[in-house]
Amino acid sequence: MASTLFKGIIAYPVTPFSERDGALDIPALEQGIERLIKDGVHAVAPLGSTGESAYLSDAEWDAVADSSLRAVNKRVPVVVGISDLTTANAVRRARFAERAGADAVMVLPISYWKLNEQEIFDHYAAIAGAISLPIMVYNNPATSGIDLTPQIIMRLVREIDNVTMVKESTGDIQRMHALYRASNGELPFYNGSNPLALEALCAGASGWCTAAPNLIPQLTLDLFSAITKGALDEARKVFYKQLPVLEFILKGGLPTTIKAGLRIQGFEAGIPRAPLKALSEAETQRLAALLRDIG
Repeated sequence: MASTLFKGIIAYPVTPFSERDGALDIPALEQGIERLIKDGVHAVAPLGSTGESAYLSDAEWDAVADSSLRAVNKRVPVVVGISDLTTANAVRRARFAERAGADAVMVLPISYWKLNEQEIFDHYAAIAGAISLPIMVYNNPATSGIDLTPQIIMRLVREIDNVTMVKESTGDIQRMHALYRASNGELPFYNGSNPLALEALCAGASGWCTAAPNLIPQLTLDLFSAITKGALDEARKVFYKQLPVLEFILKGGLPTTIKAGLRIQGFEAGIPRAPLKALSEAETQRLAALLRDIG
């Protein structure tokens, strides 16, 4: 069950769009990924919520997946986000990611009609049966409309061979404790709630899936390093230093706040795709102040 391929800080790049016509800006995508790798992140996860996957056409999604994998060029592991209302297109995207060279896929089931447990299971089983890659179960009911309980997740892990890890984004540390106990500590789980990073890593999370390295890479890396060394006082200091930024980017919406923060730092990734809006001037000034305060 255990997988050591992904460990540490798993960074989510944004998907840049041209200010002129709203088209994909592939050179900026590649430059953004290069910044993350040079800053030392342990893995990259394109096409998550931060990457505005839900707002891309199939052709755009394919272009971002392919370009991201080419930009990384096997220097760190890559887990590609897979989400779609239909099982057929989720399977198509998973197959594309595998052909393009992904190391794993992260599957977020999304729903218009409420799905029952068997429908969720069959969705994952169909994707797993179409590829040979490891699958990270992604639980984020705030964006997907589906809450994967620890019981459902453990069924997926036990009955589908290549479902081997889970990203938990409910912000409920008890979910992580439940997964740890149910798997006897063998299931790698990853924190997907920025304000919970310290607690989750102390609870045994294998890593932290986060957009924060786009803006504050060293602090995120320092937190993971301190936890790994068992330096809890240092970890607390590093975490609480960055917490105001973590809370701000989560509350303001990751694509919106991360793109604004990149612009503050001199990197242009455009604005989010409508109906999402750019960060207001007042909030941009607030973010700039937070980033200055933590150096």
